[in-house]
Amino acid sequence: MKFSLINESPRLIQTECLVIGVTTGGDLSASARDIEEASGGEISRMLGTGDIETGLGKTTLLHGVNGVAAQRVLVAGYGKSEKLDQPRFDRACQAAGKTLRDHALTSCHVCIHDLEFGANDPQWRLRQAALAVHRANYLYTVTKDMKDGSPAPLESASFSGDESLEAALVQAEGFALGFAKARLLGDLPPNICNPAFLAREASSIAKEYDKVELEILEEEDMAELGMDALLGVSRGSTNAAKLIVLKYSGADADHQPTVLVGKGVTFDSGGLSLKSGENMMQMKYDMCGAASVLGAFLSCAKLQLPVNLICIVAAVENMPDADAYRPGDVLTSMSGITIEVLNTDAEGRMVLCDALTYSEKFNPRVVIDVATLTGACMVALGHHASGLISNNDELAEDLLTAGNRIVDRAWRMPLWEEYQSQLDTPFADMKNVGGMSAGMLTAGCFLSRFMEDQTWAHLDIAGTAWKWGADDGATGRPSGLLTQYLIDQVTESTR
Repeated sequence: MKFSLINESPRLIQTECLVIGVTTGGDLSASARDIEEASGGEISRMLGTGDIETGLGKTTLLHGVNGVAAQRVLVAGYGKSEKLDQPRFDRACQAAGKTLRDHALTSCHVCIHDLEFGANDPQWRLRQAALAVHRANYLYTVTKDMKDGSPAPLESASFSGDESLEAALVQAEGFALGFAKARLLGDLPPNICNPAFLAREASSIAKEYDKVELEILEEEDMAELGMDALLGVSRGSTNAAKLIVLKYSGADADHQPTVLVGKGVTFDSGGLSLKSGENMMQMKYDMCGAASVLGAFLSCAKLQLPVNLICIVAAVENMPDADAYRPGDVLTSMSGITIEVLNTDAEGRMVLCDALTYSEKFNPRVVIDVATLTGACMVALGHHASGLISNNDELAEDLLTAGNRIVDRAWRMPLWEEYQSQLDTPFADMKNVGGMSAGMLTAGCFLSRFMEDQTWAHLDIAGTAWKWGADDGATGRPSGLLTQYLIDQVTESTR
């Protein structure tokens, strides 16, 4: 979708659909007042009769509004004005975007960001509105053709504003590109999106941007480095593992890079600890950590941020053939730490631990890993917040702040020494599961042992990376949180 700005009275804009927002019991926004005046009070009359719904996420489509050049006016409801905050604003904007996507429109003009609330500046409101409309416009079509005559996604959207909002719109485009890439990669079927496919995607990114370099480690390269934990997971699959390393150089060479590490298990059968057949098809989403760090990397390259960024994708498939690793095996990680495997379905941490050790070669400023790691995180936090574990309070706070600002939120969980004892075993330095209790926390403890000398954070996105049900599919999260974090670090360094 193409974005643009138009600085003109809403009533005069020739468009297939003009989008305005209203609250329950609040004052009309500037654009709504303009339509109200042009139409001789039609907005107020329809609000009074209930023909315009103002509840959060409700939309009302009006045709042929008097005095208005637009063919249609879409009114988005924001709910009670006193309750309007950033998450509710985002929900309302996405609801408007879905209505636009599901109607026979190819373009629109959006004014919903002129609705003032809290301390949110016009730049944030525009960026968030544009990003929400773009995200809602997503439609998967790779392996399913659109039906003849069915509504197609929007091709373009203009937004009310002058040159003071141009930078915010450019930023929205960068965020949107990353979200869309992460979402599409997550939704692709595992017979298409395997480790080799992720490597080709990384190659395409490297070819498109001058400041990007690519290195791909094959299984023989990883074997020489002693990555037996990662390779143990891959042994049961005919699809060879790949360690994908993208490097973006946007700052001087002496600036330490941020390193993003993504779990890229392109399909997780559970290995010999086989998952139940029910919902196993969802395990194509077990590479959404990789998808999100690739999305954030793409956003960074698109926005040409003045940072150095390394993106490491540990891409494998976990399958149960005759050479698969077994419960009871003891594997030696790249770090030299030995791991007793009690459950081959706890494979994500086995893959990540070697990728995390490899990240140290880049002398990172911080390391952030992202993974659909534990069902326990989904039990604890549901589908609304990603779980955050960190060994550094400042990094944790920066990530939480970034997530709140872009409405891609996380919640910090403890990394207490008391939980570490659950990983004790008489047969190795540690075991790969800590038992039923505190499953997310013991997974974080496992990873922390490979990052003792680094400033590190872990994002468990098992509950936020995809939805299953009426709104099936990947969400693209937390590519937004990661991109916002990178932008915030640039802003902080220039103060």
